[in-house]
Amino acid sequence: MRIAVFGDVMGRSGRTLLLERLPGLRKRLALDFVVVNAENAAGGFGVTPRIVDDLIEAGADVLTTGNHAFDQRDDVDLFDREERLLRPANFPAANPGRGAIMAQDASGRNVLVIHAQGQRAMPQAIDDPCAAVDNELDGVQLGREADAVIVDFHAETTSEKYSMGHYLDGRVSVVVGTHTHVPTADDQILPGGTAYMTDLGMCGDYDSVIGMEKSEPLHRFVTKMQSGRFSPAAGEATLCGVVVDTDPQTGLAERIEPLRIGGRLRQTQMD
Repeated sequence: MRIAVFGDVMGRSGRTLLLERLPGLRKRLALDFVVVNAENAAGGFGVTPRIVDDLIEAGADVLTTGNHAFDQRDDVDLFDREERLLRPANFPAANPGRGAIMAQDASGRNVLVIHAQGQRAMPQAIDDPCAAVDNELDGVQLGREADAVIVDFHAETTSEKYSMGHYLDGRVSVVVGTHTHVPTADDQILPGGTAYMTDLGMCGDYDSVIGMEKSEPLHRFVTKMQSGRFSPAAGEATLCGVVVDTDPQTGLAERIEPLRIGGRLRQTQMD
């Protein structure tokens, strides 16, 4: 199975490029299943029903989010209505939505997608992410009940992300980090056969401060004062993510390749 996971979609710039390119990428790269982190897609803060519909129509099978999941407060019931839109599994149980879904690809193969959020240096006080992922994996064995298992771990620190990767090594197909908006160079297959990358990077304009127009972040760093709101940078975006090939029998990873298309970053080539 060939899986693609795209990092945090940042504002209109990242959203527009992904919507334009994803249908062609699914065909050119023969992608069987696509996960997109959409938590910054609505002006940098959350998602809207229209954006969710557009991303799914363009070719996303499942959407993940993160700490900005409920920023669009008028639309939080969307997480109850649309099962393909996930919030972190270790959010309080009373929150709208769910943290995992057993979905199917076009060939009817089962793909379990689990979404969790880290605890270190994150804005919310939330439950143990390891326990939350274990709960979603209960009764699901890779290669039997699920042909592939994908984990989006939305976290700040590299140490917590690496710990999650090693904790799940051999039990899931893919563990990828999101949230920090900068693609890391450590794409690898861990000893137990799980594909891992600390952060996918964002789908957005890299002539920015992690996707935001530069003036306000710079003002706050220099003066320690606010002068306005953050707004997403609107220049040419880069699509960032990974493509993972899995073994049809075991569901473990055989290959992981970074994906960077368009914009300012060094481009990758993949067949």
